[in-house]
Amino acid sequence: MSKNLIEFLKNLLSNELITIIIASLPISELRGAIPISITQFGFTPMKAFLLSVFGNILPVVPLLFFLNYFTEKLSKIDTFKKFFDWWFERTKKRSSIVEKYEAVGLSLFVAIPLPMTGAWTGCVAAYLFRIKFRYALPAIIVGVLIAGIIVTLTTIGILKIF
Repeated sequence: MSKNLIEFLKNLLSNELITIIIASLPISELRGAIPISITQFGFTPMKAFLLSVFGNILPVVPLLFFLNYFTEKLSKIDTFKKFFDWWFERTKKRSSIVEKYEAVGLSLFVAIPLPMTGAWTGCVAAYLFRIKFRYALPAIIVGVLIAGIIVTLTTIGILKIF
């Protein structure tokens, strides 16, 4: 199914823009964008890394600024309230490192290339643990850079995670 979606998007958008969009999405982030851009689009590891990091960082500032606002407004709708409750509870369970080490822990949390540990969830963790924007933004960017390096090295076969 994802291959069909990529083929559909290739007819509409450039491969570079597709990479940025995939990296911006909360489920795939750069963990999906880097492997796709290297294996499907034939990008060099550096090009895949740079586009994916850029795309992954794009939603961070709006999320850090507006997550509280959207959470308040959308939580009045039962479906969104259930989603936010689930997402926030799941983030709290997985982010003890953020609670303990704050901004440094936030960087490490975002850097771990596993599901539910990327920039989007890092923004939620920063919100939940009240990490100030001036500390959260650089911490998340550092985490995204580390995750990007790990995913790139894994994709090209230099690093084996499992």
